[in-house]
Formats: sequence, structure tokens, C-alpha cells
Amino acid sequence: MTPREKVGQLIQPFGWTTYSRREGKAELTEDFKERVKMGDVGSLYGTLRADPWTGVTLATGLSPAEGAEAVNDIQRYAVEHSRLGIPLLIGEECSHGHMAIGATVFPVPLNIGSAWNTELYREMCRAVAAETRAQGGAATYSPVLDVVRDPRWGRTEECFGEDPFLVGEMAAAAVEGLQGERLDGEDSVAATLKHFVGYGSSEGGRNAGPVHMGWRELLEIDLYPFERAVKAGAASIMPAYNEIDGVPCTTNSRLMDGILRGEWGFDGLVITDCGAIDMLANGHDTADGGEDAALQALRAGIDMEMSGEMFGRHLLAAFESGELEPEVLDRAALRVLKLKFALGLFERPYADAERAAGIIGCEEHARLARQLAAESVVLLKNDGGLLPLPDSVGRVAVIGPNADRGYNQLGDYTSPQPEGRVSTVLRGLSERLGEERVLHAPGCRIRGESREGFPRALECAAQADAVVLVMGGSSARDFGEGTIDLRTGASLVTGEAVSDMDCGEGIDRMTLGLSGVQLDLIREVHAAAAGKPVIVVYIGGRPVAEPWVEEHMPALLQAGYPGQEGGRAIADILLGDVNPSGRLTISVPKHVGQLPVHYLGKRSRGKRYLEDDSKPRYPFGYGLSYTHFDYSEPVLSEGRISLERIAAGETVAVSVTVTNAGDREGAEVAQLYVSDVVSAVTRPANELKGFRKIVLKPGESRKVEFEIGAEQLRYIGPDCVPVVEPGLFRIRVGRNVNDTLGADLTVGH
Repeated sequence: MTPREKVGQLIQPFGWTTYSRREGKAELTEDFKERVKMGDVGSLYGTLRADPWTGVTLATGLSPAEGAEAVNDIQRYAVEHSRLGIPLLIGEECSHGHMAIGATVFPVPLNIGSAWNTELYREMCRAVAAETRAQGGAATYSPVLDVVRDPRWGRTEECFGEDPFLVGEMAAAAVEGLQGERLDGEDSVAATLKHFVGYGSSEGGRNAGPVHMGWRELLEIDLYPFERAVKAGAASIMPAYNEIDGVPCTTNSRLMDGILRGEWGFDGLVITDCGAIDMLANGHDTADGGEDAALQALRAGIDMEMSGEMFGRHLLAAFESGELEPEVLDRAALRVLKLKFALGLFERPYADAERAAGIIGCEEHARLARQLAAESVVLLKNDGGLLPLPDSVGRVAVIGPNADRGYNQLGDYTSPQPEGRVSTVLRGLSERLGEERVLHAPGCRIRGESREGFPRALECAAQADAVVLVMGGSSARDFGEGTIDLRTGASLVTGEAVSDMDCGEGIDRMTLGLSGVQLDLIREVHAAAAGKPVIVVYIGGRPVAEPWVEEHMPALLQAGYPGQEGGRAIADILLGDVNPSGRLTISVPKHVGQLPVHYLGKRSRGKRYLEDDSKPRYPFGYGLSYTHFDYSEPVLSEGRISLERIAAGETVAVSVTVTNAGDREGAEVAQLYVSDVVSAVTRPANELKGFRKIVLKPGESRKVEFEIGAEQLRYIGPDCVPVVEPGLFRIRVGRNVNDTLGADLTVGH
């Protein structure tokens, strides 16, 4: 290969700019053709991606079959018109579904975490991989493994939660699901772990802000999920935008060469985030211009640049001037080519348009999306057993800005959706009860001060027998939805986009309260519906902290962004067809001023504020059910022999019996926590080390067992290496971190 061809393998332009759509077909641009001929392109980013950022709409985008044919046209040109005939790597966004027109939109990762069901998530990843590969996408920029420390951060919705063990379990499931048994399988794509590392711990919850973290915490918390995913066989990894202790992750050789490749033995591809190399010279200011930034990144271990601007502009000139070492360039180009070979692109570069048309957005995947949505909804409050609503409920008023806005329940990184594709809460309840029994009023927008919709909302509340208030946030970018008539709920095409977006990438907040006048609407509807059942459903990408709602509303559900089938899933729960089984993976504070409230805080974190204590409103792992589960006292044993003491290196089992003591079938999440009573450095009071989701019929009991060994007892010790210290450990099992039963275990020398 020539130096130019090697550099070309490291370059990944925006894929949607390489063609234009003409009569349902992709017509390649002359600029792209010329770049391919010269060997200047090795990969494409988001070729099939559609959203307001790309400018690809339902009118200008490609159907599943057309998308596959477009990729084939692109690949055919690369194979037939480049000197070496090397196929391109097509990388796509797939955080909660393939981000292409027609693809299934699953619940966002925050919901997936709340489902606590790794098997179901693995199945979802298989579906996402199948839809993506069917169109020719061979790599995905997911899963997101950031551990959330401040939920004001707009990308909280893209993460599984605040606990590294839980994130690690989801990480392994994602890699296994996306990559399958073989990377070159027809339903497999390369997983890219992101964002490496510390991205969820940014200063003030501001996106890409500095991270202030000690090395021990970095090893123990933020790096743990990445290590789990690397051991599961992840093919690719993406460094984060942020800096840690003054060193940008994009050039942090201690992380990339020292830990990732050195200690963990990772031999896959490292790709930047979009624009991250430019940020070195224009943001971090650790590089003196573009060439310096590109060389720093390549030498530190970056193999490919998403967007391709800095590598493409500077590396060849640096090589020709002698500034770029040949072995550094060869190393990166080899890693790119190895991944292409592993994916089978040389043998099978083309997609199957007929298969794409059949599998993308299929009914089987929609059913899976509905199940995930149902398992992810968390019942936070249910005073007096108000829920589920009886079949004889009469008329139900569905009120609120998220009652019937489809894009508001899909989350960020979502493609345009055809009319009627997304099931909202209004549609879900109307399908179940009949349109004649359902009243609707939006009341207000997510953002903004207009109260012109209040009278209609209060009228609906007065006429109804029960009220469902669907409030929360929005990560919907401008999909051309126009606005809504707050007085009627009708969609209006005004020619002016009105953004309700208060979450998503780059949308960080100072508060966790409801935006706009939503709280005022809740108060007035509550007064108008006095004596009637009133339920609040939060749809959004982060926890909501609204003390008035918590104190006055009898029933409350957190539904996250539940995806295209979310409305049906929420209706199933409200009406009792599904028993809620979601559990929180991010602690919900009473007030934003309590942050951070994540449960992994140290024992020494302090006691209380003047105004209130430091405890969250709802703790990690919390969630109610329509039934009740009893736990037996935990028993430590080896076989049939009870144990209270083990030697270092030995294992012991802890078991409990969980009984459904209610009259409904339900699913419970049994959670295992470990506490090291005395340690050489300060530790959290409790750490999640295992969980099991089990389904029990009324009166049914089941034994749940966890293994306790070095993996569960170790921590990063004073020398920053894993250690199991002799001494007393408290082993606890229960419903959530604050509701457990325990047994003591002594570990000897």
C-alpha cells in the first residue's frame, strides 16, 4: 500500500454526503468518486443515518431496501474503482435501534437498564445488529458505557445508570448480542464501546466538561464496564471528548496503550468521536494546530477519525515531511484492515436488499420493543393501590405535552418516523378502551410559558372519571412536526419549528424540575379533578425532582423514553395487563441541590443539609409492583454446609427464597449488595454485585442464589491494584439498596 492509501484507511467521512437521492436511488457524488479512486476513504459514518442533523427526511431518505441498494452502489464503486479494491467500513449509530428510516426504535439505554433484564437486552441487540447488517452497516457506535454521576447531563438517557456493575453486565450483553458468535455473520456488527472514559462524571453535568477524578476511582468505577466489555470480545472502542486530570482522552496513551491494550490485551480498533481531534487544538488547546493534533492522536493510539477532517488534511503531509513515523501509520492501517477482514467484508461486501425490506422494522422486533418498554417502566408511587385502573373506570382524560407527541417518547439519536408509527399514551389507551372513552388535551408544551391550553385540559379533567397526566421532557430535535394547538391538541403546520428539547446530547440543565409551566398544569388539573384518580407519567431522559408532585399525587410512573411501542406498554401497565417490574438505576433526589445522590457515595460523604437530609427521594434499585414479594433471611453455604467464614480465594454461595405474597403474577429483581466493613481506603457503604429478575405466580416461591468470591469482594487497593482484604463483609440481598436483609461473612488470610 502507498502512504496515501494507508492514510485513507484511517479516514471516515460523513456517509450521507456521499450520495444524493434521485427517484428512490442513490447517485454518488463526483467528489466521493474521486476520493475513492485516490484511496482517500476507508470508512463512512452514518451512511444510512436520518435526522435533522443530517438533513435526511422521510421525503429525501431511503427505504430499507433502497438503503441496502445505496450501500451496495457505494461498496461496488469502492471495490471496482480503487486500486486495491478494499471495501469500506460502514459505521452506524444504533444506541437504541438502527438510526435509519423504517428501523425499529427500541427504548433508550436508561430504560434498558431499568428493565434489569440482560437476556432481553441481548435479544434486542441481536435484532438491532440484524437490521443494521441487512442494510450493509458493519459497525455500530454503541453501547454507551458511561457511569452517570450527575443526571442534569443531557446524555443521561443514553446510559444504563449510576452503577458500574450494572453497566458492566449490560455491556457484556450488548457485545454478545451485537457481535453474535462470529463477526462475519449476516446478523453481526462490530460493537464500539463509548465513551472511554469518565464522560458521565463531567464537571457540573456539562457535556464534555473536565472530569475531576482520582486514579483509584477511575479504575474501580468508570473503567470497570469497559473492561467487562473488552473481555466479552468488543471489536472497537471510542475515547471520550473530556479530559481527566488535564489530559484529553483522545491523546491519553496511559489509558489507550497502558490499560486498554497493555493490561486488558485489547487488539481492536480505536476510533475518535466526531470532531475530537480538532478539539485538541480548539478547546483543550493541548495541540498547536491541526497537524500537531492529528499526530498526537495517532501516536497515542487512535486508529481512525470519525469525520476524517484532521487525519485526511494532515497525516500524508506529515508522513512525507518525515514527521510521521512509518510504523505508527502502519499500525493504525493494519488495525482497520484486520477489522474489515474479521467482519468478512472482503468476501461479502454487499447487502441483501430483499432481506433488508423483510427484517427492518418487522413485527417480531416491534413485539420485542413493546416487552422491553413494559419491563422498563418504574412504578414510583401507588397510594391506596390506585393502580391498576379497573376496566370499569369509565372515561379517562389523557392530559399533558407528552400525551400524544410521538417524537417526545423516542429519545435522541432517532430517525424520522411516518405518521402513526409511534404509539403514544393517548393512542395506547384509545386502542385499549375505545376512542369514545378517552379525552385528550395537551394543556401546554414541554417548554414555554403559554397557558392557553389550560382551560381545555381542566374541562377534560372535570368530565373524566380518571386522569392520566403525561408530563416530562423531550429529546426531539426538529423533525418538522410543527407545533400543536394547545386548545385542541391538533397539529399545526406553521412553517416555524418550536423546539421543546430539554434533554439529549448538548442539552444539559441546571435543574431536574419540569420545564415550562408543566407543574402549574399539574396543580390546576389536580384541583379540577378532586376526588378522582389522578396518575402522573413522566416521559423523559433523566429523573424528575418535583417535591409538590411527590407530596400531592397518589400515583407516579417513570417511563423514560420507551420507544415506538411505549404508549401501548404504558397503557398495559395503567390498566393492569402488565405488572410493572422496572427498577431505578439512577437515584432520584428530593431536590437538585442534593446532587450527587448516587448510592455509591462514601460512608464519609456527610450527614445532612440545613434544609433536609442527603437521602434521595427514591433510592437505587427501587420500584413498586402490583403484588408484594417476601424475602427469607440470606443463608451463606457451600453445598449444604452453612458458612460464616472463608479463606481468601475461596467462594461461598448466598441464597434467599423469594415468595410472591400477593394475588397477581409479577417479576421481582433480587439485588445482591456487598459491604467491606473495614478497609485500607474509604469505600462505599454498599456495592451492587449481582441481580436476578424472576417471574413468580401468586403464592409461588423460588430460591435465588449468588456466588461470593474474589470478584465480588475485591476492590482497588492502596497500590491501585485489585485486592481482597481479610476481615468482615456484610452480604445483603433485597428489593433495593435501602431494603435488604443481610448475613455476615468473614474472610481469613
